[in-house]
Amino acid sequence: MKKTLKWNLAQKAELAWWQRYLKNKEVGAYHDWKRGYWQDLLAKISDACEVADGMEVLDAGCGPAGIFMALSNCSVDAMDPLLDQYADELDHFNKADHPNVRFFHSPLEMYEPDRQYDIVFCMNAINHVSDIRLSYDRLVSWVKPGGKLIVSIDAHNHSFFKHLFRLIPGDILHPHQFDLKEYGYFLSDRGMILVKSLRLKHEFFFDHFVQVAVRDQK
Repeated sequence: MKKTLKWNLAQKAELAWWQRYLKNKEVGAYHDWKRGYWQDLLAKISDACEVADGMEVLDAGCGPAGIFMALSNCSVDAMDPLLDQYADELDHFNKADHPNVRFFHSPLEMYEPDRQYDIVFCMNAINHVSDIRLSYDRLVSWVKPGGKLIVSIDAHNHSFFKHLFRLIPGDILHPHQFDLKEYGYFLSDRGMILVKSLRLKHEFFFDHFVQVAVRDQK
């Protein structure tokens, strides 16, 4: 995997963002809020992706408070290139709080799981990877036939700003700039069937979407 300067800067900015964001948040209260946030999101997509007890699930690019928090009845793997730093520097992340989760310190492009998954989540993370096309290749390969891939994205609303942000560091946390249609192509070009695209938040530059895709049974 080629770690570009833009990716390295984005990773440093990501860690600094979490440190600032969590600085004055009480751990227990934040965990309760974040777990509720994920449970609400799962309810919104339950018609397209039902999470059942015992499922094998991956939280790819999990961060310190990923969707793994709301999957206590599943067998979960969670990976992120900053996990060791989160464990060392953030009071809000403690691996021992999640006995059903196996944590892996790894960039998405270099992660090598020992199984495929019923559901692969990549929440608020695909914009942060170094090689986005390789990352989609890997995400799709980890889904069992008939399984689901859930990706949340920041999709550009305006072509002008999409191309401008590709030229200048207007959004340092996100090395990749695409619109909703382009994110759909990342799935369909790899044989995934997009079954749900739900807008979670509207802003001027970006809309925040979650996409649910199914892998063919073959």
